[in-house]
Amino acid sequence: MSDMILHTPDGVRDIYNGECEKKLILEDRLFNVIRRYGYSPIETPSFEFFDVFGKEIGTTPSKDLYKFFDRDGNTLVLRPDITPSVARSYAKYFMDEKEPVRLCYKGNTFTNHSDFQGNLKETTQLGAELIADDSVAADAEVIALTVDCFKSAGLTDFQISVGNTAFFRAICQEASIDEEHENLIRDYICSKNFFVACEVLKGLGASDRILKVFDELPYLTGQQDMLERALPVVEGNPDAVEAINRLKRLYELLESYGCGAYVSFDLGLLSKFDYYTGIIFDGYTLGSGQAVAKGGRYDSLISFFGKDAPAVGCVVMLDQLQAALRRQKIEIAVEEEPRIINYVEGEEETAIREAVNLRSQGKKVKLIKSR
Repeated sequence: MSDMILHTPDGVRDIYNGECEKKLILEDRLFNVIRRYGYSPIETPSFEFFDVFGKEIGTTPSKDLYKFFDRDGNTLVLRPDITPSVARSYAKYFMDEKEPVRLCYKGNTFTNHSDFQGNLKETTQLGAELIADDSVAADAEVIALTVDCFKSAGLTDFQISVGNTAFFRAICQEASIDEEHENLIRDYICSKNFFVACEVLKGLGASDRILKVFDELPYLTGQQDMLERALPVVEGNPDAVEAINRLKRLYELLESYGCGAYVSFDLGLLSKFDYYTGIIFDGYTLGSGQAVAKGGRYDSLISFFGKDAPAVGCVVMLDQLQAALRRQKIEIAVEEEPRIINYVEGEEETAIREAVNLRSQGKKVKLIKSR
C-alpha cells in the first residue's frame, strides 16, 4: 500500500478529536445566534451547474473552480461560495413571495486556488441572507448579527470595517470608465495598491478631480467622523454623496444595536466578488491576517436567476475564526468526558443496561471490554 493514500491532497485536511468537537460546538453556537434573528435554515448542494458561478454572476474566476462533468456532459462545479446558491434557491422557491425572506446556512466551500499563505482550499462557512429588503435597517441587522456571532464565539477585541461599493461605482461612472478598466482598478484597490490604480486612471486620461478622489481613498478610513470629511471630496457627485449618507444612517442604527464601538469605515473597501452593489464589510480580530467574516449588499445577483430582489448577507469563516480563537487562547468549552464502563466477558448485558440508563439521562457513556 502506498503511503500517499494516508495523506490528504494539498489544501485540505482532517479535523478530528477535540478540534472537531470544538468546531461543531462553535457552529451550533453561531447558528443559534442567527436563528434568534428569525432566519430559517436552508441547505443547498455542494455542487451546482457551472453557470450558477459563471463570469456574469461576478463570483469566483473560472480558473479557481473545481470543475467536472456529469454523465450528460454538463459542466458542474464544487461551490466556491454559498450566496449564489441561496440566490438561485430563493428565485426558484420564493418566486411569488412579496415579504422579506431570511435564510441561513452552514456548509463547506471549495476554491482551487494557488496559495502560498497556507490557506485551505476547503473551508466551512456559516452565513445569513436577508432577501427582498433594500433598507438601511436590513444592512444594520446583518452587521449587528455578525457582531453578535463574534461575541458568542468569545471574542471581545474585534472590528467590523464597513464600506460602500456604490461609492466606488459612482466615481467610476463620473469618470466614464469602461467595465474592463473598472474591474482592473477594483482589483488593485482590493489589494490596497492605490498607486497603480491611480496610474491606470492617468493612462485613461482621468480628470484631476477624479485623480484627487482616488489619491484620497487610502485616507478615507476611520470612525464615523471620517464620513463628514469625505463629503467635500465628492461634492458634485450625488450618487457618491448618497453612498456616504447611507453609511452615516447605518451607523446611527448600529448605535441603537449597541454595535457602534465595533464599527469603522473604509471607503476604499471593495471585494473580489463583483456582485456586491452597496454596503460591504469585513470582520477582523487578533490572530488572523484575514477577515474572519464578510458580507454586503447584492441587489442585482438574484435577477440572474429570474427574479428581481434586493438582498444583503454575511458569512463567517469558521476555520479562520477557530484559528483566531486558539491564538487568542479563548477556549471553547466542551461537554464532560464520557463515563467509561468496563466489563468482562459474560457481563455484557449488565454493562449495556447501565449504559442505556445513563444515556437516557443525557450522559455520554463509553463501553470498554476488559482484556
